[in-house]
Amino acid sequence: MRPPHGLEGTTECDGTDLLPPGHRVGEWVVTRLIGSGSWSTVYAARPADGTPERTGGAATPPGPIDVALKIMPIAGLAPRQAHRVVESAHREVELGRRAGHPRLIGLLDSFVLVAPDRPSLEGAIVLVMERAAGSLRELVDTGVPEADRGRLIAGICGGLAHLHRSGWVHADLKPENVLLGGDRSVKLSDFGLATELTGTHGYVPPMGTLDYFPPERWRAHLGELGVRVRPTADIWALGIVVHEVFSSGGSPFAGATPVARGAAVQAYGEGRAPLRMDHALPPFWRALAADCLAPTHEARAPHTAESLLARIAAHQEAPGAGAGRRGGRARAAVLATALCGIAGATLCFDSVPAPSAAPPGRAGVTAPGTIRVYNAERACQEGADREPRCGLGLAIDPVQPYTVENVVPTRVWHGDVLTADCQVPDGEPIIDEENRRSTHWFRIRFPAGSVPPTAWLPAVRTKVRPALPECRH
Repeated sequence: MRPPHGLEGTTECDGTDLLPPGHRVGEWVVTRLIGSGSWSTVYAARPADGTPERTGGAATPPGPIDVALKIMPIAGLAPRQAHRVVESAHREVELGRRAGHPRLIGLLDSFVLVAPDRPSLEGAIVLVMERAAGSLRELVDTGVPEADRGRLIAGICGGLAHLHRSGWVHADLKPENVLLGGDRSVKLSDFGLATELTGTHGYVPPMGTLDYFPPERWRAHLGELGVRVRPTADIWALGIVVHEVFSSGGSPFAGATPVARGAAVQAYGEGRAPLRMDHALPPFWRALAADCLAPTHEARAPHTAESLLARIAAHQEAPGAGAGRRGGRARAAVLATALCGIAGATLCFDSVPAPSAAPPGRAGVTAPGTIRVYNAERACQEGADREPRCGLGLAIDPVQPYTVENVVPTRVWHGDVLTADCQVPDGEPIIDEENRRSTHWFRIRFPAGSVPPTAWLPAVRTKVRPALPECRH
């Protein structure tokens, strides 16, 4: 079985320091070893002297950036092993290119290493990735703060929801592959086993992490294309992660080794043993984990990442769920934005033509009283096609929770220009995918005869905010 190799934010390593600090790799200079596995080694790195700095943008600050270099050697491997390494790298590059998202670790570049002075690295595949501050595994091992647990699990759900909507299965979800930014933002990582769905299934090599295999994976047939997996395999793994978050890393399946725990999983899947979870899990999270850990694919299928995210949002909004009404509203707003703003999913209803298309001119510049819509998801900023998943919902009431009951049918897209007549400075707090937070909302007025005639756009959905009077209620 394949040991963890996506350690962009971890500190586990095997002690093999292949490249010393100061060694140049392409346009980057190694600063330290982050971690190592059987298939790759990950280093922290900075731009080499003379390398152009990043110019900045919606998601990338200007100036030098620190990155993680994931180096995947193939020299000395048997042909079949080398092929698997190349396939793994290809999957990461393909997913990074086609399914980029704030909840997925960003792939910045990839290249083949030319290293005549180091034969063991000649021809190695190098992935240049966003640098994370740490991993969920580190938090689990030391104890996840109670106030962070729900937010972190919601972030994982948001990443999985985007992956599954994009037609991919992660296939190796575990705390090591949930990376955390300096602000504790969540980013899924290590897509070496991620697979694109062909119909209802994807196919992966017979590898992975045993403790996160669902029951059906243990008896899955190995065909010519590999082992079949479905999104419900990620949901099972999510259930294990939820249990670990609340039980300081404990597994709901007894056993001293992964193989022994796998036997307990199979007994449970066959109905020969009950599911026993740690009493540390509060009732809501116990029920949610139990749904994720339903014993069959068919029983797990209704519990999608999107529906789980909606359940978490409703729970966080419920009276007594958090410290104060305002705190609960803020958490629910984050999750509602993840559902609607990120991908135009559950909260975003049927498509209705936007009030207007973006006129030519400098991005973000509009006439007085108008607003240009900004979608922080990079994949939704490219091209002019108005994909349903990129539509953003407008609210009925800016001071009520941003949930499905409070969203009008009309959707808008990145670059649309809307007419606004006033603003509310103290509405429902909203946090977008770039962690920008605001309580400001703009009242959008639709053309005469539209139903409804007005709706509300959160201020985080525009980069340039017009000077508008405060709305009178």
